Parts: sequence; C-alpha cells; structure tokens
Amino acid sequence: MDDTDRKLIALLRDNARLPVATLAALLKVSRGTVQNRLDRLQASGVIQGFTLRLMPEAEAEAGRIRAITLIEVAGERTEAVLRSLRGMAEVSAVHSTNGRWDLVVELTTGTLEGFDAALQRIRQIRGVAATETSLLLTTHKI
Repeated sequence: MDDTDRKLIALLRDNARLPVATLAALLKVSRGTVQNRLDRLQASGVIQGFTLRLMPEAEAEAGRIRAITLIEVAGERTEAVLRSLRGMAEVSAVHSTNGRWDLVVELTTGTLEGFDAALQRIRQIRGVAATETSLLLTTHKI
C-alpha cells in the first residue's frame, strides 16, 4: 500500500459514495487508476466492504440501542478476542486503549434482548477477563 492508496482510503472513509471521477480529481490521477486501485484493495481484502453510518439521532429514531463496552483481556489473548469481536454484527467499532481496560467496543443492536445476547457472547469469549458497559442515552453536539 502506498501514499495514494492511503489517501484513497481516507477519502472513502469520509464519504464512501464519492464517484470514481471525483476521487480521481482529488487524487490527481486518472479514473482508471482509481478503479484499478479500488479493485485491488477489495480483492486483497484491505477494503472489506462499504457500510452505512447513521448520525446518532437517526440511530435513536430508528430504535437502535447503542452502548460502549470496556473489555479487560487476560494474558496474550488480545488478537483472539479481536477476531471474535470482528465476527459480531452488533460490533460497530473496536478501539485499543491504555489503562485498566484494553479494548473499547461500540455496540449497536435493535432490541434490548439483542443487546443482552451480544453482551453474553462477548463475556463468553475466551480471554475476556472483565467487562463494563454503558448505554449511550443522548449524543450531544459540540
């Protein structure tokens, strides 16, 4: 991966719906170059898909339950725990951190029952030593 790939990924992270022609103009390369890079990044698994991100208000309006789960990982199990979390549809992001907690997980579910089931699955992952979860009630604009 080179600087152009990294810039392309950054542009797509900001807006994955940008047309190839716009991406090409922003990167100062041809449309064919952008398309070839996109194809290569997808084929190699660097780009695994394109997702929809809703603003927090829309998530709440849609009846979605959002939470932050803090995870303490036992021993050298971080990579295994990350692999398990990546396979969960309810997990929207995972962050490594310092301090008492090793991972910060963003969860989104459609129901409280689904939320409870997701938490139970997280707690059963081998290597998860402890968790602490907080529901996100309101997101404030700053």
